[in-house]
Amino acid sequence: MALSTQSQAEKILIVDGYNVIRAGNYYEHLLEQTPDHSQDTFNAAREALLLDVVNFAGRDYQATVVFDGAGNPGSAGQRQVFGPIDYLFSAAGVSADTVIEKLAHKAAMEGSEVLVVSSDATIQSTVFGSKVTRMSASGFVREIAALRENLDGLSSSGGSTIARKNTLADRLDEQTLEKLRRLVEPKGEPNGEPNGESNGDTS
Repeated sequence: MALSTQSQAEKILIVDGYNVIRAGNYYEHLLEQTPDHSQDTFNAAREALLLDVVNFAGRDYQATVVFDGAGNPGSAGQRQVFGPIDYLFSAAGVSADTVIEKLAHKAAMEGSEVLVVSSDATIQSTVFGSKVTRMSASGFVREIAALRENLDGLSSSGGSTIARKNTLADRLDEQTLEKLRRLVEPKGEPNGEPNGESNGDTS
């Protein structure tokens, strides 16, 4: 799990999940794929983002994606695992910004190199004050788009090449790796809730 063992957490990546989802047309397109408003329209977008973060992080970062659950009375802020990365919904009444700031400050104080992905103005000032590197949500989306194009090319040249990208094969279980394959193949689309969990929502 990310941030669980500091000896293995020299580089930390913390992503403001909904901030990134709202920053790119790719994720907005996924939101439109859930016409039944009785379901959480963010399911597909969240899963796609988690898979993108897995690929971006590779072996370079211990990554945590934070989704805002402040408006959900049932959100307990519990950290969960998605392949080699962590994700969580902030607890009811607690913003994702607050969680991200605490995680970034703690990691920096423990000597880790920290990269925070967010375009939120409050997080920007806090992060810069703590000497933590920040990447804008739109900048992260551009980086992900470049990686996705690279994966598309690898996928068309042979199935096993995806497993070798960023040496992820030995870090992903088969179920997560198959989701990554479906994401980069034209006929595949992310589907369902990551790890069957649904403990966060947006207002």
